[in-house]
Amino acid sequence: MPARGGERLLRGLFEPLGYAVEVERIALADDLPGWGPSAYYTLRLRAELRLSALLRHLTVLIPVLDDDKHYWVGDDEVDKLLDRGAGWLDEHPLREVIVQRYLRHQRSLTRAALERLSEGEVADADALDEAQRRPEEALEARISLDEARRIAVIDALHRVGARAVVDVGCGEGKLLRALLRDRAFAKIAGMDVSHRALERARDRLHLDDASDGVRRRISLFQGSITYRDDRLRGFDAACAVEVIEHLEPERLGAFESCLFGHARPHTVIVTTPNREHNVRFPGLAGGGLRHGDHRFEWTREEFARWAREVGERQGYAPVLSGIGEDDPEVGPPTQMAIFTLGEEAGR
Repeated sequence: MPARGGERLLRGLFEPLGYAVEVERIALADDLPGWGPSAYYTLRLRAELRLSALLRHLTVLIPVLDDDKHYWVGDDEVDKLLDRGAGWLDEHPLREVIVQRYLRHQRSLTRAALERLSEGEVADADALDEAQRRPEEALEARISLDEARRIAVIDALHRVGARAVVDVGCGEGKLLRALLRDRAFAKIAGMDVSHRALERARDRLHLDDASDGVRRRISLFQGSITYRDDRLRGFDAACAVEVIEHLEPERLGAFESCLFGHARPHTVIVTTPNREHNVRFPGLAGGGLRHGDHRFEWTREEFARWAREVGERQGYAPVLSGIGEDDPEVGPPTQMAIFTLGEEAGR
């Protein structure tokens, strides 16, 4: 099939949905190699899911790859798109690209679809125009740090040999989806205080359509990381990705007691914003936090001091690093601590 956007777009569309993707570009003419490659690709997808889910994906994404429709696109196409995209399109990282291409870049229809997908959040017109001109590049800039965090966390989990992992404050399941795609992780759990977030995570993971094998590997449950919970015990590693900054500072002691003291996995991975880097973000040059729900954001020195003190109290050895481009003046945008339980501390 044609893919205007190449292999990057093919992978960007299908891999977030859980497919293993193989791509081979087709030559214009096998006997005339000098003519170079064509715009067509052989695409092989592998996944275990219901046929109905596969068909919903394909009926939306094949026209997106072609970036054309060979019939009139009217208001009813928005309804078709949202019906076929139910349960996966609203959280797809290439959502804007999919909507624009499916609706033939018609601005009014695109805006209407995105507003409905965002539950009333009005899309920025300038951002849509930029995404339309350079969709892959514009989107990559928007999601690269989010992806970099997941890559860094999963790489750390591989290094410590974790097989059973719990994501505390899992939100809508982005890290869980990446863990589920990786067969190295045999037992996966996600906990969040928000019932709504867990429902969205269930949709993102397609658990209602999942096989018995997938359901045996993963579980979701509601709970707070500031209250002791036996369901958090028995894991090799626990991840708290962009979680602690949402807690009131006086609740950090409870977080420490519950996760490091009671659950006590061998490894704890914590990421949080680096406040020093905020001056590099438009709109934050004069100070301020990155999100309205953040209760605090730490400098590198503050995070290092907290990690060192937690390690000393709980018997863990922390190793600190950064995620994202390391600015020579203000450091990387995200900071990460990997805590490893010392042998003398026991289990």
